[in-house]
Amino acid sequence: MSSNNPTRRQVLRSATAAVALPFLESFGFRRFASAATPAEVPKRIVFLGFGWGVTEESWYPDINTPGADYELPDGLSPLARHKADFSIIQGLRNKFSVEGHAGSTWWLTGANPYAQPGQSYCNTVSADQVAANEFGRFTRFASLQLNHSEGNDSSGHGPGLSLAWDASGKPIGGENGPFATYHRLFSKDSMPIEHRRKLIEQKRSVLDTVLENARSVKRGLGKDDAQKLDEYFDGIRNIETRLSKDEKWMDKPRPDAPLGEPSSSLRGRDEIKMMYQLMVAAFQTDSTRVITYRQPVSSLLTSIGNKVAPHDMSHYHSTRGEKLVCSQLRDRTQSALLAGLIDQLKETRESDGSRLFDNVVLAYGSNISTGHNLTNCPTLITGGGAGINLGKNIVVNKDTPLCNAWLTLLQGIGVPAQRHGDSTGVVPEMQS
Repeated sequence: MSSNNPTRRQVLRSATAAVALPFLESFGFRRFASAATPAEVPKRIVFLGFGWGVTEESWYPDINTPGADYELPDGLSPLARHKADFSIIQGLRNKFSVEGHAGSTWWLTGANPYAQPGQSYCNTVSADQVAANEFGRFTRFASLQLNHSEGNDSSGHGPGLSLAWDASGKPIGGENGPFATYHRLFSKDSMPIEHRRKLIEQKRSVLDTVLENARSVKRGLGKDDAQKLDEYFDGIRNIETRLSKDEKWMDKPRPDAPLGEPSSSLRGRDEIKMMYQLMVAAFQTDSTRVITYRQPVSSLLTSIGNKVAPHDMSHYHSTRGEKLVCSQLRDRTQSALLAGLIDQLKETRESDGSRLFDNVVLAYGSNISTGHNLTNCPTLITGGGAGINLGKNIVVNKDTPLCNAWLTLLQGIGVPAQRHGDSTGVVPEMQS
C-alpha cells in the first residue's frame, strides 16, 4: 500500500540532487515568489564550448582582411550560407590561463586560478550565471548546463562539471547527453502536489537542523576552518534556492515536448545534433533563457570515422599528416553542425512573428586555440539578441581580455554588468 508520506530515502535523494544549484543567497532567491513574466519576447544567451582548440591555419580568417570582405577559411566553409550572420573575433585571450588541456575551465570566468594564497586552483562566477541571475526568475530553470555523454574529460575541457561556475567559483553539474536533457525539460512529475509540498517541508526542516549544528561548530574555529565552513553555508543556501524555485513551479506542469524522446545511445555527431534541437525546444517553451553546452570531441571523432586520438590530433604541428587531416575534418564537422543550429534558430518563430535567431546571442569557442596555445581564443558570435556587429572578421588588439567579449554580450542582452572576470571594458568593434 502506498503512503502519502515521503520516505527518508526520497528526502535524501532529493536533497542531494539540489546541491548543484548555482545561486547564492545574495542572488535573492526569495524574489522568485513575486516575479512577473515580462510581456515582450525575451532575450536568451547560449555558450557552446569545445576542447582541443581548432586548426590554426584553416579556421581563422586572415587578420589582414578585417571587416565583411574577408575570405571564409576552409574550417568555417560549412557556415557559408550564414556568413552575414556571424562574426569571428580575433585577438582575445584569458591572460591568467596556464593549463593547455583546459578548454573550458576558465573560458567563461576569466579567473586567476592562483589568486587565493595557499590554493593551487580556484575559479569565479561564469558569464552564463551572471545572465542567469538576471533572467532566471522568469523561467522554470534559471539556466541549463548541458554536457556530453562520454562520462569523462576525454574532450580537452579540463576540470569542472560543466561550463558553468557559481558565484563562489564552485563547479555546477549538468545534464549528460540528450536523453537526460530531454527528461529534465519535459518529463511530467507524477507525484501529487501535496506529497511534493511535504518533501519540500521536510528538506527545509533538515536544512534548519544542519544550519543550527554548523553554527554551533563555527564558534571557536580558526580563520581557515571558518572560511571552509562558510563555503559549506553557501552550499546550504544553494539548496534553499532550489527549494524556493521548486515551490514556485510546483503547480505548473512541464510543457509538452515539441520533439520525440531521443535515444540514450546517441554519441558524437548525432548527439550534438540532438542537443542543438533540445536547446531550441528549451527556448521555444521558455523553460530557460540561459544555456551552456560542453561538447564532445572524442566521440565526435569516432562518429566521423577518425581513429586519431583527440589529444594527438591537437598536436598536429609536430607530424601533420593524418593528425592535420583529422583536425581539419573535425573543424568542418563542428561548423556544419553549428550551421544546422543557426538554421533552426532562423526557422523558429516567436510569438510576435520574429525569428528566435533575432532574440538569441550565441558564443561558440574554446579557451585553447590549438595544442597548448592559449592565445587568440577561437571565438564565433552569432544571433541578433545582443545587437552584435555580425558578418565581420573583427580583429582586436592582441591579448584583449576574452571577458571583454562576454561583458559586451551581457550588456547587449540587458544584463546590468559593469565588469566580468578580468574585463577592462566592452569590445567597441563588436557593437553595431
